[in-house]
Amino acid sequence: MTIVLKEELLMNSYKTIDGRGHEIHIAHGPCITMQYVSNIIIHGIHVHDCKRGGNAMVRSSPTHYGWRTISDGDGISLFGARDVWVDHVSLARCTDGLFDAIMGSTAITVSNSFFTQHNKVMLLGHSDEYVQDKSMQVTIAFNHFGEGLVQRMPRCRHGFFEIVNNDYTHWEMYAIGGSASPTINSKGNRYTAPSDPNAKDVTMRMDTPERKWETWDWRSEGDLFVNGAFFVPSGAGASSNYGKAATVGPKSSSLVGVLTANAGAFSCNRGLNC
Repeated sequence: MTIVLKEELLMNSYKTIDGRGHEIHIAHGPCITMQYVSNIIIHGIHVHDCKRGGNAMVRSSPTHYGWRTISDGDGISLFGARDVWVDHVSLARCTDGLFDAIMGSTAITVSNSFFTQHNKVMLLGHSDEYVQDKSMQVTIAFNHFGEGLVQRMPRCRHGFFEIVNNDYTHWEMYAIGGSASPTINSKGNRYTAPSDPNAKDVTMRMDTPERKWETWDWRSEGDLFVNGAFFVPSGAGASSNYGKAATVGPKSSSLVGVLTANAGAFSCNRGLNC
């Protein structure tokens, strides 16, 4: 089933989208937005080829609708949202980002998902000036970042980010980037660098001189580096910030292939085990 939305799907709090047992695609129109809501799960669907919407009246609840300006065309967009879990979702080819979380969004987990065929994959943090994102906490775990990706897996600002047991099999510029002093814990991931000798570095600090970013808390622990990939750490290495960015105990990076083998939406049928 392919659902082509005329406008953004504005989710309410305490809601779940669960595609298990079916093949559900949200595609070729505006996609999913969470704005000032909480306690949401999205599981087992395909989100791709998302377009901009807006300049229209859009219903946000059974009892309310209002004027929406032009949307960015993200696959999944969080704006001031919290307590969100995105699990076993396949994302590709959207107008802007595949997954964006901004404007004070926090308590977010993206797990077991499959990202392909996109430039700016994942944005976490609105801008360098928006300091409210200092409270952002995000876990990125057991995902496969695959074919046709360029950058932002993720691109972080201000907050606390744990990146655990993911399989990075393709990037063109870099895998993990950031600005405005985010804390990044990279643990038990497998990073396979592209053939380009100028793109082996997993990390990228944006528009910041080394004398500033060398104090940022970025570390790699137990990661596996393939084809010349390398991670440039920074910070003291024992900062209390790492504790705030620690929620998942990693498995060995040698197990990443097994841990991410079923990343993305399940291919399963009703009545059968997935």
